Amino acid sequence: VKPGDTRLPPIDTTLIATPRMALEAAADVARQAGLAVHVLGDAIEGEARDVGKVLGAIARHVAETGEPFTTPCVLLSGGETTVTVREAGRGGRNVECLLSLALTLRGMPGVYALAGDTDGVDGKEEIAGAVVAPDTLERALRQGLRARDALANNDGHGFFGALGDAVITGPTLTNVNDFRAILIAP
Repeated sequence: VKPGDTRLPPIDTTLIATPRMALEAAADVARQAGLAVHVLGDAIEGEARDVGKVLGAIARHVAETGEPFTTPCVLLSGGETTVTVREAGRGGRNVECLLSLALTLRGMPGVYALAGDTDGVDGKEEIAGAVVAPDTLERALRQGLRARDALANNDGHGFFGALGDAVITGPTLTNVNDFRAILIAP
């Protein structure tokens, strides 16, 4: 570049990791396990609790009707959701999404979910995300935890931490997206 030249030199734009690449890697693992994989998208945005409600409704529909996907299958999605903090909970958009999803599923047999941030940190905590199983709400009630209260208080980390369902990976040194996987067994 010559003095006074305002053009920038060419930049190497090789991408090491992208949201799509993260979902494709997860899809490969699921396919190797013999599961059908359906990628819903890598740019799903919105309030985490709303996204969780929609994903839960989709999973419920697939589990109950076998449409538009036959089971067993895995639904994968990514994107950056948001949380409007209303209370003083320990928050996290992935755990808030999962709380809403669990409430929508209401313990539906055969449906499991995982959500986490690819950098290993969901919100301000060392927790990357969490998992939901058909017995999540039942186990919570036995411990005196109410998912609706945790959601209202933006306290997904407290809820899943108390259940032992938090996912802690430590820093991954890669941050491409939030990641969600829903397994729907027959």
